[in-house]
Amino acid sequence: MSEQMIALVTGANKGIGYEIAAGLGALGWRIGVGARDRRRRETAVEKLRAAGTDAFGVPLDVNDDASVAAAAELIADHDGGLDVLVNNAAITGGMPQTPTKVDPATVRAVVETNVIGVIRVTNAMLPMLRGSASPRIVNMSSSVGSLALRTTPGIDMGPAPAVYSASKTFLNAVTIQYVEELNDTNILINSGCPGFTATDLNGFRGVRTPQQGAAIAIRLATLPDDGPTGGFFDDAGAVPW
Repeated sequence: MSEQMIALVTGANKGIGYEIAAGLGALGWRIGVGARDRRRRETAVEKLRAAGTDAFGVPLDVNDDASVAAAAELIADHDGGLDVLVNNAAITGGMPQTPTKVDPATVRAVVETNVIGVIRVTNAMLPMLRGSASPRIVNMSSSVGSLALRTTPGIDMGPAPAVYSASKTFLNAVTIQYVEELNDTNILINSGCPGFTATDLNGFRGVRTPQQGAAIAIRLATLPDDGPTGGFFDDAGAVPW
């Protein structure tokens, strides 16, 4: 494409989100670094720019209507549009976390960020995405949210926070709903699993690097126009719902 692609990555100040921004930036894209914390956001933007990425900061709290609306306005005013949205921001709600002991307030907080936050940001950015020649939405999910995998005998998914896992199942369902509603558009919408990646989300217990975890999002963000939509993927291919 002759025109520079513009992407917004939420939670892009560290970990997988930062590496998604770096990977897309390396392709010559202009990257909006969405993050709540001003200092961390500015530090990430400076680091990305030093590496050659055309990055800009986007103050963004996915749980706040006004913040999300302001982020959409900032991108529209400064860049005139948006081609790709990567919904990466998420929380676990803490560990250990079992359904019989979890505080309902934790359930609300996790769903608010991991699901409602995605809906809030996606809906705010949709008018710009509709105007793109090759729009993509990537929702960062997790295989721990796969009902098929978690109920298949012989497959050990390991311990995972109960509400976090359920929030990713919820997110996958919402992803499909967006695909069905927007099936008459050219927007490709998919869920991606980064694998068990070492980030502060899991106390850096993961076995993959953030750069490895970012690979699936970068692939889904750069799909050709005839690429898949309504799928759930990791590096190995399709993940069962």
